[in-house]
Parts: sequence; C-alpha cells; structure tokens
Amino acid sequence: MRMRPTLNWTPTEDLPPGTTDLEPVAGALGTGGVLVLSGAGISTESGIPDYRGEGGSLSRHTPMTYQDFTASAQARRRYWARSHLGWRTFGRARPNAGHRAVAAFGRLGLLSGVITQNVDGLHQAAGSEGVVELHGSLERVACLSCGAFSPRRELARRLQEVNAGFEPVASAINPDGDADLTDEQVEGFRVVPCALCGGIVKPDVVFFGEAVPPPRVEHCRQLVREASSLLILGSSLTVMSGLRFVRQAAQTGKPVLIVNRAPTRGDRHAVTRVALPLGTALTAVAGLLGIPIDDEATARAKE
Repeated sequence: MRMRPTLNWTPTEDLPPGTTDLEPVAGALGTGGVLVLSGAGISTESGIPDYRGEGGSLSRHTPMTYQDFTASAQARRRYWARSHLGWRTFGRARPNAGHRAVAAFGRLGLLSGVITQNVDGLHQAAGSEGVVELHGSLERVACLSCGAFSPRRELARRLQEVNAGFEPVASAINPDGDADLTDEQVEGFRVVPCALCGGIVKPDVVFFGEAVPPPRVEHCRQLVREASSLLILGSSLTVMSGLRFVRQAAQTGKPVLIVNRAPTRGDRHAVTRVALPLGTALTAVAGLLGIPIDDEATARAKE
C-alpha cells in the first residue's frame, strides 16, 4: 500500500509558542531512557538544507516520488543524473555539534535509541550506534526486480564509466542528496541497470509516496514502548512516518519534547518545543548536564 505524499503542513489551530528554556530537555536526558527521533533540521549546520525550514528545499524543489520513479524511464534518468552529482557533494558533509551531542548522550547511556528520518549517515559518522534509519540510507542501492543490495560507491563507479565528463554545476544540493540540475544538464545521462539481473535499481531510501517497511515501523514502535520519553530533533513532523511515533508516545503518557525552530505538526502532543538551532541547544544541554562534547577537530581525529 502506498501513502499519498504529504509535502507541506499548515497549522489549523493555535499552537503554544516555542521557548528557549532547555531545562525540560536536560531533565529528561538526566533521567535517561530517552528515544531520539531526528529530522533534516539536525543536518542543516552540516551544510545540508532541510525541506521545510526557512529557505528549505521544498520552496524550489519537488522530491522524486516512488510512483514517478517506477513509472518513467525519463524520471529515473533525471533522478540518477541529479543524484549521481549530489551524492559526491553530499558525501563531503561532516557531523556537526548536534550530531556529536547525540553521540555523547548515547555513550553515557542516557538514550534508549536513535531513530533518524535522514539518509545522510551523519549520526553514525559522529559515533552514534544502533541508529534506526527510518527512511533508509543513500549508501546502498536495491534492485526492484531481484531485490539485491549493493554499495552506492559501486553504482557510482559504473555511472561514472558510462558518463565520462559529466560535471555539471548544481545550483543547490537537497536533503535527499539530489542536486538541482536543469533538464538540459541531465539530457544524455545514461542510467545503468542491476549488475545481476538487468532490473531497475533504486537508492535504498523511502521516497515520498512510498511506505516505510512494516518491520522497520514495528521496530520503532517497540523502541517508543521501551523509552521513558521521546525527544524530537529538527523535524517538522509533517509526514506520518515520524508523527505516528509522537502520537504513540503521547497516547501512552510518555513525555514528548521537541527542539525545532519552527512550529511542528506534533506540538500539541509535546510538553515543550525549544525554538533554538540544534547545535546551540544540544551543546547547551550538554553543558547543563556537565557532559563534554568532542569538537570538530577531535571528532575527525577519532575517525
């Protein structure tokens, strides 16, 4: 069953204003058992734009849907041309203070788990372990015919071989690793099939309009059941894939705390929404708890 894509959300009710008080977040983390659910907003300080924030990519870019990708060879060519260029740029992004703070909280046993809606791998690069990638990862590709998985770097090598000299200049890179290119720039780009069966290959990510695999959803629901509280970091919660866990937590009496600069679709279920940048907020929370966070140079040295 495919879900209808939800690209935007407009509040239809008065929501409580955001705050700058970080004590509730620090208190929840100090108690432990916090389940983190992160969205695109945690990666903006790494140079990856979000979808719906100020200057978000949806103001200029419509993400590829599952329906378009599977139905049209032209759509697949456009996607892979843009993604081939974007993936190389995307791969140079580094974890920021927000990612490093989450990793530090995890190392100290304050978290029961991390679920991310992002496909950028930056939580893992910062040192977080056991991250559930709700929407998949750009590091893998899957064949829609035989189901085989393979590393994205291998597909990139094959695409490079058949598209020698493809070096257009993108106007922007989007949260899904898609580069903004014109139709003229992608004209003539060649797509390669699955190396095993010749079928259609797709990044191992959940496109707009595609359902998250049910076993993954159930795993996340179990994490919510086991958590003491749910901490949302940088997500507008516009799409149901993340909002359902907020509703689940609220329905079972678990505190929901949100750190997001703009109002979210989950605000009415939350005990607080902190309207601060993620890096600033989480660094300050770590300070309140007396937790040191690696600076960027130290984090790079550990890799």
